Amino acid sequence: MSTLIKPLGYKALLDLWQTEQGIKLIKEFFQQNLSTELRLRRVTAPLFVLKGLGINDDLNGVERAVTFPIKDLGDQKAEVVHSLAKWKRLTLAEYGIEAGYGIYTDMNAIRADEELDNLHSLYVDQWDWEMAISRDDRNLDFLKSVVRRIYSAILRTEFLACETYPQLKPFLPRDIHFIHSEELLKMYPDMTAKEREDAICKKYGAVFVMGIGGKLSDGKKHDGRAPDYDDWTTPNSDGYFGLNGDILIWYPVLDRSIELSSMGIRVDKESLLRQLALEGQEQRKELYFHKRLLDGTLPLSIGGGIGQSRLCMVMLQKAHIGEIQASIWPDEQRRECSENGMNLI
Repeated sequence: MSTLIKPLGYKALLDLWQTEQGIKLIKEFFQQNLSTELRLRRVTAPLFVLKGLGINDDLNGVERAVTFPIKDLGDQKAEVVHSLAKWKRLTLAEYGIEAGYGIYTDMNAIRADEELDNLHSLYVDQWDWEMAISRDDRNLDFLKSVVRRIYSAILRTEFLACETYPQLKPFLPRDIHFIHSEELLKMYPDMTAKEREDAICKKYGAVFVMGIGGKLSDGKKHDGRAPDYDDWTTPNSDGYFGLNGDILIWYPVLDRSIELSSMGIRVDKESLLRQLALEGQEQRKELYFHKRLLDGTLPLSIGGGIGQSRLCMVMLQKAHIGEIQASIWPDEQRRECSENGMNLI
């Protein structure tokens, strides 16, 4: 189990009923702003997909998907989604979404291998979004422009929450800072990747760390990424590799950085083949999703996920994600949370 953070003297600023109202307010407001900023149309998404098609998100490649047999399909296996990174790209093709427009959906997942702490739960809910783009959009400037639009929606949501509940005080900076993971390593060579994120977020308040998935100059990855959705090997205009990254903020309630979104320009044929080879996953070329991408029947795209419960937790200034969502927690963690002012739902 991960170490539970217990903020000294913590007391929730909103009671249970205000919290429930706040969750509804934030979710409705933010998704409308996200949809408007990126020109996204809402679609309905699956809770599970068939195993063996290459559609489910493999995350870091070690997490086990919750699997069950389907009686009417001869006990063929289905998997509860980890996220919808690949499914969304298939949906863009199916709906014929033109470049400059996209889709978003409510994604609900079960991640049985999560280490449960203030930020991580067995239950994951996020806004999964995907936008069709042109070949000319596959560059760093376009990626940054999309990040800024998403961050603008986050800032407007913070303003609404603080206006609705005056006991909440805004803490996010007006602008988001951009830095590549290799630059971050050079700034803080003696720190771990997580320590580097904390240091840069404490300095700037909101940061987009780019180029996540490939090995850095020290031979280590900043963080893991599956090889078949984000493009983390294409050279960008800053002279580094990668067209993806994470939106991180400094969260004073827990005195640490928090990831709000993982996103990026998606692989094209060339970067998919390159990344599969780097990760020793070339057998995936025979899966349904990968065949579609390699034969050119999927659009170029950019996409990502934004944690719903995590965003609500930050906007309502809670210390534990269990104060936002109903899930299962170890008895010892529930007891510790109760003793330290964190009343889990």
